[in-house]
Amino acid sequence: MTIGCSRSSAEEIGAVDTVFKLIGPDHKIVVEAYDDPKVQGVTCYVSRAKTGGIKGAFGLAEDKSEASIACRQISAISFTGPLPAQEEVFNERLSIIFKKLRIVRMVDARRNALVYLTYSDRVIEGSPQNAVTAVAVDRPIPLKP
Repeated sequence: MTIGCSRSSAEEIGAVDTVFKLIGPDHKIVVEAYDDPKVQGVTCYVSRAKTGGIKGAFGLAEDKSEASIACRQISAISFTGPLPAQEEVFNERLSIIFKKLRIVRMVDARRNALVYLTYSDRVIEGSPQNAVTAVAVDRPIPLKP
């Protein structure tokens, strides 16, 4: 697994098998936690399909594009500095070369909320499948000009 935009890494919370594979690991759904590197107190939980079998065992499989996200305040929220209005905070390879799962943070200043979007893309063509979640913040969010 490769995390691009953040210094933090995904922490696997758990997984369930969806298809038994005689050779190699089973296909599964994994749930991973990502701590927002610029917003302390917010963690995003992402569930996604992970391909097993021989290709999955060697990291050659291409995982499906579907993912779900839920971000929550887990402690007092603080900011490392002003945030851009929109920023990719995490990305993870889903295939050896072509596909990435991305998480983008957007600031909804009018409603004082952080909105997190997850989707996947490819070099040639991405997927319109996506999921969104929001975290309300109890004070003004510092924005970059």
